[in-house]
Amino acid sequence: MGTAERLRAHLVRAGLAGVVGTAREESLRSYRLFAARDPRVLIGLDPVGAWGEREVLALMADRCGVSADPGTTSGPERIDPERTLAALDACAGLLAEAALHRVPVLLGTGHPHRLLGFYAVLADALSAAGCDVLTPAQGRCVDITTRFGLRTGNLDYVRGVGLVRGATSRRPGCEPGAHTHSPLPVRVALAAAADAGGPLPGLVIGDHGWVCGAGQLGFASVGLADVNDPAPFVGQAEGAVSVVVPVDDGVRSDDYLPLTRYVLNRACLSQ
Repeated sequence: MGTAERLRAHLVRAGLAGVVGTAREESLRSYRLFAARDPRVLIGLDPVGAWGEREVLALMADRCGVSADPGTTSGPERIDPERTLAALDACAGLLAEAALHRVPVLLGTGHPHRLLGFYAVLADALSAAGCDVLTPAQGRCVDITTRFGLRTGNLDYVRGVGLVRGATSRRPGCEPGAHTHSPLPVRVALAAAADAGGPLPGLVIGDHGWVCGAGQLGFASVGLADVNDPAPFVGQAEGAVSVVVPVDDGVRSDDYLPLTRYVLNRACLSQ
């Protein structure tokens, strides 16, 4: 069994692709909110096209493999593992290009509990290849509007990966950080890098608001996205986001490490 076949089997076995934990009802709700231009679902993207609910569903069927039938309204979603593998190959191509030219990179996640390890290993490999792993605006306050009201967090970096911590956190560098879809952390980081005279990233790697917020500002961006987050896929369709890997973003953190190894092998960056 080849490398791709082994990873395909892992994707399905771990619930990263194939039948996944995301509910159809949750996906359809997100597609409706995206069509209504709800900022909680746009996560930093300002779409150019007229994306109605049916157009979003058709796109997600094409990019992820979910059912294109609007009459399918319940049950678990499905991600086509072949689409996941193809996107991982494209991601590897971008990382190889970044390493070849030793461009500065910025990494960040809104899912630190699950995805920090995935991005941290990429950060280590890119750093070893000669890329500067940027950490601008460390410690800066970020005010994020949530369904519970305004929440103030602090931008922090763990193993080169940006994340947001609660402002009352007493142990920075130890706690995993907060779950957020907001594009504000990457906007704060990029603004701080620009104000300092650079360097600016040649590639941003992340998810949620990190990938959409950076792509909307014109930075090459790549990352992971679940099927209930249509914004990165719309951003890719419109050319704002470079590559999006469809994958369930809520499984065990260790289950993402085979994806990291696959990408680094494809990019010839294995340490």
